[in-house]
Amino acid sequence: MKRGSTLFLKIAVFLIGTPVLTVCIVGLSRFDPNSPYWQLPELTNLQYPILIGMYAAMIPFFFALYQTLKLLGYIDKNEAFSELSVKALKNIKYCAIIIIVLYVVEMPFLYLLTKADDAPGILMGMVIIFASMVIAVFAAVLQRLLQTAINLKSENDLTV
Repeated sequence: MKRGSTLFLKIAVFLIGTPVLTVCIVGLSRFDPNSPYWQLPELTNLQYPILIGMYAAMIPFFFALYQTLKLLGYIDKNEAFSELSVKALKNIKYCAIIIIVLYVVEMPFLYLLTKADDAPGILMGMVIIFASMVIAVFAAVLQRLLQTAINLKSENDLTV
C-alpha cells in the first residue's frame, strides 16, 4: 500500500481529537467553584462529580485515538493482518467500554444537572454512550474478522 493512503483517516482522527482537547482545556476554566453559576444550591454538589467523570472519560478517548493512529500506521506498513492490529482493535474496544461505564455512572449527575438547569445533559450523555457502544461493537467485529483472517492465513501457510 502507498504510505499516504491512510492520510485522510489520520487527518480525520486529528480533527476529532482537536475539538475534544479544546473543550477539555477551555471547559476546565468553566468549572470555577467561585462562579455564580455553581453557587446555586442545586448545583453545588454536582460540579466535581461531573468534572471528574468527563475528564476520566478523556483518558480512554485519547488512548483510543492513539490506537487508531497505530492501526493506520500498521496498514501503511502492510502489517494490517498482524497480531498488532488485532491488539490495537482490542484496545479500542476496551476504551469504548470504559467510556460507556464512566458515562453510565455519570448519568445520575447529568440528570440532576438537567433537572436544575434545563441543560441537555441527559441527551449528551446518551449520545456519548450510544456512540461508544457502536464503536465497541464495530471494533469487536473487526477484531474477530481480522483474527479469523490471520488464522486462515497461518493455516494456509502451514499447508503449503
